[in-house]
Amino acid sequence: MTPELLALLRSVDTPTVCNAIEVAQGKRGFNAFTRGTMLINDPVGVVVGYASTAKIAAITPPSEPADVIRARRMAYYKQMAEAPKPSVCVVEDEDYPHAIGAFWGEVNTTIHKGFGLSGTVTNGVMRDLGDMAPDYPVVAGSIGPSHGFVHVTELDGPVTIFGLTVSPGDLVHADQHGAVVVPPEVIDHLAQAITKMQETEQLVLGPAQEAGFDFARFEKAWANFERART
Repeated sequence: MTPELLALLRSVDTPTVCNAIEVAQGKRGFNAFTRGTMLINDPVGVVVGYASTAKIAAITPPSEPADVIRARRMAYYKQMAEAPKPSVCVVEDEDYPHAIGAFWGEVNTTIHKGFGLSGTVTNGVMRDLGDMAPDYPVVAGSIGPSHGFVHVTELDGPVTIFGLTVSPGDLVHADQHGAVVVPPEVIDHLAQAITKMQETEQLVLGPAQEAGFDFARFEKAWANFERART
């Protein structure tokens, strides 16, 4: 991913990327996206980067020895600190849909931002909404007050977030709408696809914003739009 593409992806929302992927593929039917409504701590935040993955749980205390749990947590932080940049922390809460342990709050957002990660995508819980690290978006499954018995259970493997399977190294784009995994084969074509999609939408948006817009003008604009879109 070039610096130019990274800057472009950070400037657009996730629905734009979702549509552009279909433009790049030349067909409808792309389905590597989250399902359902997710929450975000920053409504204008955009998360872009390669996935560094883990799993957590919090409802019950861990059954493994304390030294094992601590070693895994330190290994988790080392993995996140050394993840290839730009990177996104993607964490599956195994307690979902009954997750209660807020792993994401003031402390962890500050730590992960300090490590240079661009944000987090999780089906788990966030808290400390007024004190989370600025410019560190967290796209989460819920908001709650407790950390429960939160502990890391697994590192660096496939995770599932709201129906989306994410593997380590996947290119993720996420915002207030949810998240997508960008197929590797479209990355080199994505900038062109975004430009094409935006130009195609203007075939309708432009006339619709002009004075005197009526059904006749709409019908003509829509015909042009249908001919151009995927």
